[in-house]
Amino acid sequence: MKLLDEAIEFTSQPGVGAPVWRGHAEDGIELHAFAAAVRRADGRMAAIWGEDRRPHGAGFRLHCVFGLNEGHAWVSLDLPAANPVYPDLADVFSAANRMQRATRDMVGIATAGGDQRPWLRHGAWPADWYPLRHDAGPGEGFPNAPSDYDFVRVGGEGAHEIPVGPIHAGIIEPGHFRFSVIGEKVLRLEQRLGYQHKGVERRFIGMDVAQGARLVGRISGDSTCAYAWAYAVAVESAAGIEVPQRALALRALMLERERIANHLGDLGALGNDAALAFGLTQFMRLKEDWLRMSDRLFGHRFMMDRIVPGGVTTDLDAAALAEMVEQCDTIGRDVKELRAIYDEHPGLQDRFLTTGAIDADLARELSLSGMGARATGMLLDGRAWRQGYEPPAPYKALGVRPITDDRGDVAARVAVRFGEIFESLRLLRALAVGLPTGPVRVDCAPTAGSGLGVVEGWRGEVLVGVELGADGRIARCHPHDPSWQAWPALEHAVMKDIVPDFPLINKSFNLSYTGADL
Repeated sequence: MKLLDEAIEFTSQPGVGAPVWRGHAEDGIELHAFAAAVRRADGRMAAIWGEDRRPHGAGFRLHCVFGLNEGHAWVSLDLPAANPVYPDLADVFSAANRMQRATRDMVGIATAGGDQRPWLRHGAWPADWYPLRHDAGPGEGFPNAPSDYDFVRVGGEGAHEIPVGPIHAGIIEPGHFRFSVIGEKVLRLEQRLGYQHKGVERRFIGMDVAQGARLVGRISGDSTCAYAWAYAVAVESAAGIEVPQRALALRALMLERERIANHLGDLGALGNDAALAFGLTQFMRLKEDWLRMSDRLFGHRFMMDRIVPGGVTTDLDAAALAEMVEQCDTIGRDVKELRAIYDEHPGLQDRFLTTGAIDADLARELSLSGMGARATGMLLDGRAWRQGYEPPAPYKALGVRPITDDRGDVAARVAVRFGEIFESLRLLRALAVGLPTGPVRVDCAPTAGSGLGVVEGWRGEVLVGVELGADGRIARCHPHDPSWQAWPALEHAVMKDIVPDFPLINKSFNLSYTGADL
């Protein structure tokens, strides 16, 4: 079939995940034309990564995933070994900028034109060394030389810069924030990330699928269920297996518990950042109770290693399900009371309202997904029905109601978080009452193949692309966090506000450093 009446032929990916179509572009011109067609159709850039295929007698391969109203289009482009260059896609989707630069730093696949600044290179890698090339070696013993980064300069009378980070005064991941300001008013913010680089994608290569499942769940600890589910779908699609319905329902139970846990913690932190310490203590109390229940039900506070290719490793009996439903009722009452306090607190609302605002046009421009997009009024939720889109099981039968707020500010993101807690509590009750009978896991013996998994995590779309070799081991695995698209949104959200508002705006998104610094 063809998507958007473009030349690329697509085939539907098998499996029970979100709709994915796979196609190959003949050349860079065709890839760029398809990207432009996606843009005209109000689509988005979902992920970009590269692959070294030279050991198989080929050159390199570029992978691009585009979000469409109907699902996701996964387009690959083969590039020569001698000069792997493709057209810059950032002139179509600005979100491609950092992904392309990371792909160049990791694999050596470059764009013809566009932003050529490094993204993951901080002075420790030689210019001709690319960690995801098969001949890269262990990459040990390189001197950690200092390096300058070409930040965009803002001039004018009274303008000056405030550098913050990458080392911060607290338990926080490293990131550099360069503020251009007049007085306290922010004219521009530019980020420099990549300090968390851990070699995760390199570590995947050669793993069996069980080892890969353990690693993928540890990429970003607050999204372990989302990553594990997306990885499992990718492997299951490559292997051509279907997962039992009970396993899918249990995966959804864990994913919604993960969503609620993060919203509880962030709502408390947002209250604290606006000088309402009461909010922090109350929400952290609720989050701790919630995590302890997850530990009792699934044997782990964050439910790590419970979602695996083929299903899940833990089942719940009737007593456990009843206990979970009872907690949903208790948490729901407490959150409802706390929401009334937040909504009626004049000091809190003064800090939240109109602060850190972005609009739907900018969200589309940046290919934003998830909570940040829905807080600008966009009806974009991978768990919910929309025109032309059928959500994956078990959400297909649940009738998920996306929570939106068109104000686009901190207050909107707070309101969306509250609304999503109540909706997730409803989903948990429905899942517990209607949990299908049957097995929770089937054998997954993968052979050569590839697959893409897409899951609506609490921040937005989590994607995992997997390529399996003839021996069934991982040849390439690329996990993509929605923070890639949301970090630039934060740069825009802080403009015209004042520097002291940045921690509050930042927390209202609460983006992952490690998810974007593999």
